[in-house]
Amino acid sequence: MGLHSPNPEQLSPGKKLWVLLTGIRNPKPQNGGKPSFPVQTVRIASPNGALEAWYARPDSGRARGTVALFHGYTSSKSHLTHEAGYFRRLGYNVLLVDQAGNGNSAGFETTVGYREADDVVAAVHYLRTRHPADSLILYGVSMGAVAILRAEAELGVRPSANILECPYGNMRQTAYNRFASMHLPGFPMADLLVFWGGVQNGFWAFGLNAERYASQIHTPTLLLWGTADPRVTRAETDTIFSNLAGPKVRNDFTGVGHEPYWRRYSAAWEQQIGAFLSH
Repeated sequence: MGLHSPNPEQLSPGKKLWVLLTGIRNPKPQNGGKPSFPVQTVRIASPNGALEAWYARPDSGRARGTVALFHGYTSSKSHLTHEAGYFRRLGYNVLLVDQAGNGNSAGFETTVGYREADDVVAAVHYLRTRHPADSLILYGVSMGAVAILRAEAELGVRPSANILECPYGNMRQTAYNRFASMHLPGFPMADLLVFWGGVQNGFWAFGLNAERYASQIHTPTLLLWGTADPRVTRAETDTIFSNLAGPKVRNDFTGVGHEPYWRRYSAAWEQQIGAFLSH
């Protein structure tokens, strides 16, 4: 287990240097309590191992469709219970997924969106076999959003709509952003970290590129971003939005960082999502 290293923005200069020399502590993220609404715990087969998910129906009436929710880096499905609750109030079934290496799913490693795309495919297959005719919306935060984009661009997933919060542009830029948030030069360490991280996990990390994936996305997409996000830049967000090839809507939340937007802009967050889904 152990404790997770603090965010780089919270570290003193000496501790920043120590993290660079020794690496971050990243124990497997654990789930908190279950949501206030009733859920069924399900297991989903993925190439990355068995995934645990929570499935819930809306309280009343026939469901409008299903929303599958995918969390961010160093997180778990329990961090998306507020969002899932809102989708249920709109009349949707919800599936909250622990991606591999997180929560109660198999494994201890993360590839920050690359192999997590296989988990998106697995969750979509699980839902399509049970509700083949239903509308299917994919909701992802940060790493989860990038996993959705890769699942569509390279692995053939075809949802009805996407809602993406703060997807990063590409793995290399993300590493440079982390160094910038620590007020340290990125070159050459950021490139070395991306290279060796990919080698250790068996994939070409420089190819993990949501900006490129976006150009192959024809699914209607709502893109959300916070203007004070130190980990995802405006330039990255502009490029992703510009490259999206299908119907698209974007909203920026002023002064919000890499965090849930509903905490500071609850009404605006709900309005953006409700309006998008109504169309």
